[in-house]
Amino acid sequence: MSQQARTEAILGVVGHQPREVKWPADQHGASIYASELFGQDVFGLPQLQKALPKPVYAQFIKQMRGRQSLDKITADAIAHAVRVWAQDRGATHYTHWFQPQTGSTAEKHDAFLTLKYSNDDTTAIDAFSGSQLLQSEPDASSFPSGGMRTTFEARGYTVWDTTSPMFIRPGALKGTATLYVPSVFISYNGQALDEKTVLLRANEALSRSAVKVLRQLGENVNRVYTTLGTEQEYFLIDRSLYSLRPDLKLTGRTLIGSVPPKHQQLEDHYFGKIPSRVLATMSEAELELIKLGVPVKTRHNEVAPQQFEVAPIFEESTVAVDHNLLIMDVLHQVSHRHKLKVLFHEKPFKGINGSGKHCNWSMSTDQGDNLLDPTVKPETNYRFLVFLLATLLGVKQHQGILRCAISSSSNLHRLGAQEAPPGIISAFLGEQLTEVLTAIEEKRAIRNFSVPHMSTIKLGGTVLDLKVAVLPEINRDLTDRNRTSPFAFTGNKFEFRAVGSKQSPSFPVAMLTAAVASALDQVSKRLEAKMAGRHVASEDDVLAVIRDLIVETKAIRFEGDNYSEAWVKEAEKRGLLNIKAVPDAYAQLLAEGNANMLTKLTGVFTHDELHSRYHVLVERFAKDLLIEANTLKFMIHQTILPAVYEYRKSLADTINSLKSAGCDATPEVDAVKAITPILASLKTATAHLEQAAETVFAEAEPVEQAKKASDLIVPALEEVRTHADALEQKVADKYWPIPKYTDLLFH
Repeated sequence: MSQQARTEAILGVVGHQPREVKWPADQHGASIYASELFGQDVFGLPQLQKALPKPVYAQFIKQMRGRQSLDKITADAIAHAVRVWAQDRGATHYTHWFQPQTGSTAEKHDAFLTLKYSNDDTTAIDAFSGSQLLQSEPDASSFPSGGMRTTFEARGYTVWDTTSPMFIRPGALKGTATLYVPSVFISYNGQALDEKTVLLRANEALSRSAVKVLRQLGENVNRVYTTLGTEQEYFLIDRSLYSLRPDLKLTGRTLIGSVPPKHQQLEDHYFGKIPSRVLATMSEAELELIKLGVPVKTRHNEVAPQQFEVAPIFEESTVAVDHNLLIMDVLHQVSHRHKLKVLFHEKPFKGINGSGKHCNWSMSTDQGDNLLDPTVKPETNYRFLVFLLATLLGVKQHQGILRCAISSSSNLHRLGAQEAPPGIISAFLGEQLTEVLTAIEEKRAIRNFSVPHMSTIKLGGTVLDLKVAVLPEINRDLTDRNRTSPFAFTGNKFEFRAVGSKQSPSFPVAMLTAAVASALDQVSKRLEAKMAGRHVASEDDVLAVIRDLIVETKAIRFEGDNYSEAWVKEAEKRGLLNIKAVPDAYAQLLAEGNANMLTKLTGVFTHDELHSRYHVLVERFAKDLLIEANTLKFMIHQTILPAVYEYRKSLADTINSLKSAGCDATPEVDAVKAITPILASLKTATAHLEQAAETVFAEAEPVEQAKKASDLIVPALEEVRTHADALEQKVADKYWPIPKYTDLLFH
């Protein structure tokens, strides 16, 4: 790697010719509406209903909703229908698409082509049976299992998740495609080895508890499901510059790099005009996603340079998770076509904002009612208050597993860094909802808010008079936004803002859902105790439980600045957890109250699965940090030190030449003197990093390895970086071999 390569890469960016992609048009050349393209590559219930005989379709719906096993006749009929549909669209292969505990997705492709033997003849045919649709067999020992699967116990199964629609994706050869079958991944003994099984179990637990509560409130509801909308933040940088950064390629983040004079301090990138090359990438990605039935809605520039966001419309959470993973995969593929690289790491660049995945979460009934909709008068909407407070109760009682669910070696650098919530879990409701709860607790009337230029406040929403004749009055939401809160109520949902951009949303959402399911079960028992044998709770019964919950959840509610030092002290007084080290956050999974809730109370994990998950997390954390340590060591020895040596030699030669000519070489001597102590410190810090990595690698026990990685490698990485970044400021630009932040963020 040389400075010449860096220069050529920069020149290549300047001379890049944009990729032209056309939106589909009809036979008259008019653009086709997005609504007409939506879901054209999806084989969902409408397509299934059209393709199957009515009795077979009715049987499938009955089995899907009852979580019963599909019978062979129904499975074969569905497999035949989807194969014909897929092959008519160019599909040559099918794959069971699943979510192992790697943070991404996995797939193994099998051809529809098979051989049919009869007498002495062999015939090639296309076939896809019901048994092939229902399950496949990847190697379970080759995926993270936390010790549940060993090398000689390799068998595992992917099983079709009937709640998520199948779809096709184009292949490398034009005109070809692959049929994707969304699946869960289990071991030979039926243990969950993936992310999705856990989320499905959590949703079922919540539905059971929520239905019980709703029936106690007098509502005839058969199912409650969670909804999810994931705001996905990401960076886009030029691929040729990315290829010259070993740290970005191997770890997803820059392990060294000095912040440029201008970055985000002028606040001019946020919601600014989207660069044409980026807009072309977004548009092509959106076209593919619309065809895949992903309801992408919003796109915009984010705060940091080269940072952007895409957000979809809300969907049922299991489908929303699949769609978020598709968004990430499509962005990855499409950006390559535009010679860009998408970065999903939570903190790819030090000193500027990182990226999150804001998970907007709520609960809905099978009748379409949002249970977290406050309506016009939340103070008398007891159903809303019960479910709001049950959510707060779950968050309060199980804040530890929520902290665990957002913890990783990458999100470690983002949480609390003035662009993301801190690691202390708390909930924000806003001034008006807080007043509603306080008034109910104190058994008094709700006070009237005095807001300048406003009509009298209605708690279901307010109107702002802008005092400009040509502008209309506008509606104001029930609550303000608090971007410092990790769990904020935003109108009719909670926004779990602390989730990292690189994470699959499945695990964090499953842990939140499980916590709320457990809390709803407790609410049901409290209502039952008040009802004294009656089938439906009276208003007085419900109000009494609501008052108890208001008092009980006070500690988790916070309306102020979560970044302030005062909040850290206040949170400690309230008994809230302030977990700083990632291994300590993972340990919360096994804490007695959390473990009991996740296993016995909700059935989200078995005992073995829970311990397996814990070991997968700590192993991954240690491995990530070892990779970062070895990558940085490589970069320092192979790239940075040689560049600094070359610059020092150039200065030394210049000094000797100047002195030979009788000239004053003081400026050059000063430059060498400024560099030399930093260089020495860098070598010492690198030696410390190498020793830390060796100590961690030598530790046989994964839990201890993770703790030592946190204690030794994390500070050692920062120490090396400090000196390397100082040298970047001192060494002449022509000698610096790798793209700087200015190159990466402003080309």
